[in-house]
Amino acid sequence: MHAVHRLYQYRKSLCTTVFAARGQRVKRCQLCQLAQSNCICELAVKGQSNAGFLLLMYDTEVLKPSNTGRLIADVIPDTFAYLWSRTEENPELLALLRDEQWQPYVVFPAQYAQENRPVFQKDIPCEPGKRPLFIMLDGSWREAKKIFRKSPYLAKLPMVSFNLEDNAVTSRYQLRSAGGENQLATAEVAARVLAMWGEHDNARLLDLWFDVFSYQYQKSVCQSNKGNADALDNFTAFIEQQQAL
Repeated sequence: MHAVHRLYQYRKSLCTTVFAARGQRVKRCQLCQLAQSNCICELAVKGQSNAGFLLLMYDTEVLKPSNTGRLIADVIPDTFAYLWSRTEENPELLALLRDEQWQPYVVFPAQYAQENRPVFQKDIPCEPGKRPLFIMLDGSWREAKKIFRKSPYLAKLPMVSFNLEDNAVTSRYQLRSAGGENQLATAEVAARVLAMWGEHDNARLLDLWFDVFSYQYQKSVCQSNKGNADALDNFTAFIEQQQAL
């Protein structure tokens, strides 16, 4: 089990009623959250990464089967996950942000940065002896903006951003309606951050894993499957190629 699995179990223990997520009648794997017949847990492969990710998750986001933050934890060994609270700061989270081995960056659109706040959109600098810790605000777009605005401990941290319009990037995420045309799923953003950091193999691994998840998820819904039917073959071929190196 990784950090998102543990956070899911913790958040579930707080529920006084059954959380009514979409597809609640589907019998799901408790780890990958896909229908048991479409489980992908045995296919998961960890990358080797110098980067870490911190998922700051909005309340019930971790309970949603369509959440893609867990895919980051599937691939990147040093992934941390915490519930966000506007009124209570998590001491463990704050300690992680102060940990000398990490250099934290908030991943968020540059237009929301306050004046004079460092925003890196190409090369990501990192002090010698430190590793980047990329902070992902995981929730709906409205919820992510609330986390960004209402978290004082994030306000002084540098940001990482990229212009989706300049890169002509379109999301492959079909499991929820996006709040805007150029909005990506959390895992899609993380893959682009990894590429910016120079870990192109890990970026590709996460992208392919995202495609597998998306296609397998849609196999248990009533609508037509808009995922990539070759996702599993592409993922397997990439893993075999990496193992042959």
